[in-house]
Amino acid sequence: MGTAASTNADTSSHGSEDHAGGQLYVSLKMENYKLKGELVPHVYGSAPLVGSWDSSKALSMERESTFMWELSFVVPPNHETLDFKFLLKPKHGNVPCIVEEGPNRQLIGGTLQGDQDSAMFKLSGDEILEYKVFIKAHRVSPFDLAASWRAYQENFQRSTVRGIPDVSIASDTEAANEIGSQASLELDIEHYVVPAPSSANSGPVYAANMTETPRSLARTGVFSRNDSSLGSSHSQKDLGASVDRPGGMEVIVPETAKLSLGSGLVESKSVGTFSNMQKQEGHRGLFVDRGVGSPRLMKSSSSSAFAVDVKLGSESKNSMPAAAGAVAAGAVADQMLGPKEDRHLAIVLVGLPARGKTFTAAKLTRYLRWLGHDTKHFNVGKYRRLKHGVNKTADFFSGDNQEGIEARNEVAALAMEDMISWMQEGGQVGIFDATNSTRKRRNMLMKMAEGECKIIFLETLCNDRNIIERNIRLKVQQSADYAEEYDARWPDFEAGYQDFKVRLENYEKVYEPVEEGSYIKMIDMVSGNGGQIQVNNISGYLPGRIVFFLVNTHLTPRPILLTRHGESRFNVRGRIGGDSAISDSGELYAKKLANFVERRLKNEKAASIWTSTLQRTILTAGPIGGFPKIQWRALDEINSGVCDGMTYEEIKKNMPEEYESRKKDKLRYRYPRGESYLDVIQRLEPVIIELERQRAPVVVISHQAVLRALYAYFADRPLKEIPHIEMPLHTIIEIQMGVTGVQEKRYKLM
Repeated sequence: MGTAASTNADTSSHGSEDHAGGQLYVSLKMENYKLKGELVPHVYGSAPLVGSWDSSKALSMERESTFMWELSFVVPPNHETLDFKFLLKPKHGNVPCIVEEGPNRQLIGGTLQGDQDSAMFKLSGDEILEYKVFIKAHRVSPFDLAASWRAYQENFQRSTVRGIPDVSIASDTEAANEIGSQASLELDIEHYVVPAPSSANSGPVYAANMTETPRSLARTGVFSRNDSSLGSSHSQKDLGASVDRPGGMEVIVPETAKLSLGSGLVESKSVGTFSNMQKQEGHRGLFVDRGVGSPRLMKSSSSSAFAVDVKLGSESKNSMPAAAGAVAAGAVADQMLGPKEDRHLAIVLVGLPARGKTFTAAKLTRYLRWLGHDTKHFNVGKYRRLKHGVNKTADFFSGDNQEGIEARNEVAALAMEDMISWMQEGGQVGIFDATNSTRKRRNMLMKMAEGECKIIFLETLCNDRNIIERNIRLKVQQSADYAEEYDARWPDFEAGYQDFKVRLENYEKVYEPVEEGSYIKMIDMVSGNGGQIQVNNISGYLPGRIVFFLVNTHLTPRPILLTRHGESRFNVRGRIGGDSAISDSGELYAKKLANFVERRLKNEKAASIWTSTLQRTILTAGPIGGFPKIQWRALDEINSGVCDGMTYEEIKKNMPEEYESRKKDKLRYRYPRGESYLDVIQRLEPVIIELERQRAPVVVISHQAVLRALYAYFADRPLKEIPHIEMPLHTIIEIQMGVTGVQEKRYKLM
């Protein structure tokens, strides 16, 4: 066999100029589908691979899969010519030892000489065993190798937070000892306030004003002189194609008598009323699917967008949510197995005024959009104000005012028609916000929805007079019906207040509770102190999700503080992922944050601190005392997979295809063996539910991608914007939740 030695690269056909780019990374692979006993492929040969032709010193190849073995190594520039051979022998012995047939293999400058894409081994007798051989070589910068080795070594460093339990409480005394005078805030916390993004809500917002702009009225030019203040965040450009109506605004409102026994309605034996005929047997009672496992959506080879390989028919155009995991799995199942009209869902609010319908609708809209469902909120009151003006007194809402009833039914039909038209264009979930207080009105809506969408009634009932009184006052203060700039009829708050009380009495006289169809009843749920939720004929993934969300929501005001960890050592180096400790600057922020939390929450009876399981967030929370600290695996940074520990420049240089794929669609891009932003949203849903359920303040110390997703939920930002939301270090975002919606304030401590 001889003692072939490696050749100095400078004497090879490759000049020194070729080696300036770095060293060779070589990968040797062998594949065989007819394995023989315990024989393991090995490699032996010249330096620097082995440096010996002694078979007992041969290097064992590692099993990459059932039929594939691999060995990789780095070749220095002065040894770019290698002599080697493959051999088979037991992993822990030298007998039998079978060397491949043929001459030595030569690898010169990363290129295998000759045509040797297979290795032949002669076994006992005349039996020949053949392995397929794959040899690849790439030139790697020594600086990249050093950075990879450093990151590899850092991954094995002992965490500085080992031994800290998942739930812990530090005393105020311990925390005070940790905070030096340098770290204390010199000024009142209000001096650290910085402007929030222009898209954020910094003050109370009337929820009805943020609903869908009535395109049927916009198309015909029916706007009041004050329509600009009633606009929504959705531009007319996004409203889609309009649907022509013969005769302009003419709408035919069906008679109740023709609806109650019409097609698709059957008498419900359980409640003695009429309900929609179900094409598929539904579950009675509460149905909640808390699925965790999720099949991975496949990525189209011709596009960066994800596709689902199922035949759903042309009518399901754009009806799949922009989601991954459980949401995508549930949507696919509903698409394949459910009736056609179930592919679109209408949540129809029912309830007296001042019961929190619009607030509930806005919160549900925000939640469903965040999960990836194309959802819009249609407020009938907004249609009424645009069509008939804002100067309507309580008499307009009287059950004895036939003209008022027809006018209100007209705008309800317009809103329903707009919602159905939007669903035909690809919309998934419509929230229909109105009192819908009579069975006649609800039957009209069910008739219009036949064959188009599935209706679930969501009734809000409240018997707490204090809450009702508070809601009435907020309504008069915020509603366009009573704003002074709209009408001089309401010279002061008291005049509007008395008129609204009369309007409420008019509705109470004709109100009929929901007893038909699929429905969810929320009874005294808004206070967060218990209450009841009743469900009837609810089935399917999304309706079950909606019920679970509603069970956990309430109107109790409380702040939620979002902040990134203090600057980490990886932040300093520009590296992503990892589990590095915080830098000196990060330690200073941790102490300032503790001082801020102490001042901001000093009057709160209870609060909690949530962190991820990574040490940079746990260390940032360390100086905070007096509150329980809870570690959430769900709050860990987005998993960057094989890119963990790299800089974006290294990814661009070494993995250009991955870099470009991420650049094209950061929302859906999934790191190899890692996560996408859609994956992060899925694992954050339990966090959102718990934040909604909490009645005390919460401080969330997490990471950039995770906080982008959480912030997008509260700020109702579109999914496509999530990867681009600014989330600076050493900044606190205060989200104030309560009856007036969601407001935001930002503090920059460093």
